[in-house]
Amino acid sequence: MSVVIHAQEVSKRFYLRHNRSTDLKVRFLSMFHERHREVIEEFWALRNVSLAIRSGEAVGLVGRNGSGKSTLLKIVAGLHLPTKGRMLVPARARIGTMIELGVGFHHELSGEENVYLNASVYGLTRSQIQALYPKVVKYSGLEHFMDTPLKSYSSGMQLRLGFAIAANLDPEILLLDEIFAVGDAEFQRQCFQTLDEFRAQGKTILFVSHTPSAVRTLCDRVCVLDQGRLVFDGTVNEGLAYYKHLTAATTPGLSYHHLTPPEGS
Repeated sequence: MSVVIHAQEVSKRFYLRHNRSTDLKVRFLSMFHERHREVIEEFWALRNVSLAIRSGEAVGLVGRNGSGKSTLLKIVAGLHLPTKGRMLVPARARIGTMIELGVGFHHELSGEENVYLNASVYGLTRSQIQALYPKVVKYSGLEHFMDTPLKSYSSGMQLRLGFAIAANLDPEILLLDEIFAVGDAEFQRQCFQTLDEFRAQGKTILFVSHTPSAVRTLCDRVCVLDQGRLVFDGTVNEGLAYYKHLTAATTPGLSYHHLTPPEGS
């Protein structure tokens, strides 16, 4: 199987702005009082991550909040560029994304208009979208709400519409970030059935989740991120055991990069 996602020493830096103010008086006072001054903090969300994912693999990406999981997905999707290193994906690969609930949607537009908007971003023509639209509506189960503005949708309804679009675009690579944190059990089962079909078709899935049962159900490999670094890459059971051991380690100054999975994992 060929490599379809290849991270080569990928690092990503953000600048966090603290004590920022648009008030003219506060900005004037900052010239004389340090406590009023804006502070810019350099934050590395990812540090030298190297990772190769092959066609047909379903890889679970786990780690504590702030470990860099979502940032890595956004770089794969092309929403962020690496500060250092390279992220390689096939030039013409169709990538379906469910990275953040509501991302890519316009909340003043109706559900129908958002389907057309999202599909057009992927390069589909109007006739192609017209053929795709009934499938999206049926899959989402939102027939009676497609003419309603998205701002009136619940989070579960937004999940239904977003996943229905991503699934029916027939992506070669599917990026999922905690999408099952909302939504009812019936729709979750439908999603997992679709993902099983994707795996059988040899599609590639990169799945971020804090739920071990979901990772076990979907994935055949686990990568663990901690403090922006890739600290484990291996089997699902060993990866989840490593992550559990990682989150249980609270000793100050402990180097997480030398932890090993518990015996018998």
